[in-house]
Order: sequence, then C-alpha cells, then structure tokens
Amino acid sequence: MAQVVVRNIEDEVKARLKQRATEHGWSMEEEVRQILRAAVAERAQVPAGLGSRIAARFAGVGLSGELAELRGQEVLSMDLGR
Repeated sequence: MAQVVVRNIEDEVKARLKQRATEHGWSMEEEVRQILRAAVAERAQVPAGLGSRIAARFAGVGLSGELAELRGQEVLSMDLGR
C-alpha cells in the first residue's frame, strides 16, 4: 500500500481527528483512511424526484395538449350525486 504524509496540520484539526477516531474506536490513522475513502468514493446516483418519476411513468401515454393552470381558479368539490 502507498503512504501519504501530510504536514502542517492545524492543532485543532488533529484534535478533532483524534476525537472522531476515539468515538469510532480506532486509531487516528484509520480515521484518516476512512475519511479519505469516503471523500473519493463514487457517489451513488441520486434517484429522480417524484415529479420526474411520474413524468417518466406516463411519458408514452400520448398526452400532448396543454394543461390549464389552476392558479387563480376556484377549486370545487366533486359532485357525487348525493
């Protein structure tokens, strides 16, 4: 395995690394390894939002007309014949 030497780390940074390592129950060296692994790991693709998933689901339905915007219009209850 390769080695990396980092010089001139601020005392506060070193103290926080030591604190994190203690919380995780491993050495400072292992804490730095974990941080570096996480920093360079490929990020999982963020899933599409709900609106995008709905649009994809109904993309082939054939709706091509414009939908009227409801802003400024009164919203009425559905008449169920009661």
